[in-house]
Amino acid sequence: MLKENLFNVKQKIEKACERAGRDPSEVTLVAVSKMKPLEDIEALLEEGQMEYGENYVQELCGKYEDVSRPVHWHMIGHLQRNKVKYIVDKVSLIHSVDSVHLAKQIEKEAAKKNLVAEVLIQVNVAGEESKFGLEGSQVEEMIREIALLPHVHVRGLMTSAPFVDNPEENRCYFRKLHQLFIDIREKNIDNVTMDTLSMGMTNDYEVAIEEGSTMVRVGTGIFGRRNYNI
Repeated sequence: MLKENLFNVKQKIEKACERAGRDPSEVTLVAVSKMKPLEDIEALLEEGQMEYGENYVQELCGKYEDVSRPVHWHMIGHLQRNKVKYIVDKVSLIHSVDSVHLAKQIEKEAAKKNLVAEVLIQVNVAGEESKFGLEGSQVEEMIREIALLPHVHVRGLMTSAPFVDNPEENRCYFRKLHQLFIDIREKNIDNVTMDTLSMGMTNDYEVAIEEGSTMVRVGTGIFGRRNYNI
């Protein structure tokens, strides 16, 4: 079932790219493996899936130690400053930077390990009170401040759109964030690449791709529903 689900998601990504006149190679699929067993990841590794997203530091660290071969880990959940030291040298990308304070902590821990941490700036594009992230008007100023940190490299933006029954309702948010992404990229800020736009999840990734997403985070669509009662 996992392999079939992965194949189906990839097919939908290709079709969304086709509708948008894009090359499917422009879109990276992150399989969100939070609360799923390591054997599920191992099964998908056999299919060539190398990008995995985790929400919790402890779970990410455990899987990092136990997985049979190196994979590309993505920290997609809210990251507390006191947990940065545990994952800064384990992840390919931190999606959830939402403050200069957090960026400075990442700088401190990355400097200790003599590496450059790749990060995305989390934007609360729909202004939901229940979610982390910056307002769109705050993003450029914060990126310019973070760009001064030598061990932190801003790669782009990330958002989690509202959970809706009709994904078309999120199109306006994806379009808005894509425009912000383009606007900042065109300013050519030093130490800022702006090549990654992480938006779209199981419920709405096809619409996100049509609106310019370069990275989608799909969990339930690949792994099935999670049991939050265990």
